[in-house]
Amino acid sequence: MAEANFDGPLWVRAILTWRGTWILARIVLTSAYWTGGIYKLSDLPGAVAEQAHFGLQPPAFWALVTIAVELGGSALVILGRTVWLGAGALGVLTAVAMLLANDFWTMQGVARFTAFNAFFEHAGLIAGFVLTAILAIRPAEGRR
Repeated sequence: MAEANFDGPLWVRAILTWRGTWILARIVLTSAYWTGGIYKLSDLPGAVAEQAHFGLQPPAFWALVTIAVELGGSALVILGRTVWLGAGALGVLTAVAMLLANDFWTMQGVARFTAFNAFFEHAGLIAGFVLTAILAIRPAEGRR
């Protein structure tokens, strides 16, 4: 995993090349999703109400899809199995959520500011999933 052209401190290289860093980073990257999926499973009526709040019909179906994507996508990313699929599913879920819940272009004042920040935080998560999928395929191509 070490890059030949890395010019940072040795302790940074050691952290970045330690196998545990790769696993911990995937666990943390997906933490909002697997914890959300577990929480939704423990409160199905609340999960259904959330989908109804955003106008998704039928809300029970979309609650179950959301739970499946949050838990299944997270598991694939964490376990390193078809990471492209898990990261892609979580990225699409995030894109839909950010468009539905953070429509800052329809807001004013503090609400607009808050939604604007959340929108771009979600965009950053999507980029993180893209980078995770890219890194996951590199070993098969012979990582430098």
